[in-house]
Amino acid sequence: MGIFDTASSVMTVISFITFIGIIWWAFTPANRGNFEQAASLPFAEDDKAAGESAHV
Repeated sequence: MGIFDTASSVMTVISFITFIGIIWWAFTPANRGNFEQAASLPFAEDDKAAGESAHV
């Protein structure tokens, strides 16, 4: 079963490299503004809904 052991090792390395790439992308300073804007979207919807219901 040598081929399965090798394939398993290769997939582990590929998965780890993919994980490191995602972590690097998530913490790149260039993406910070986009993430902050996306994080505030649920609160903007709540403020909008609260403003509309106050006028009723």
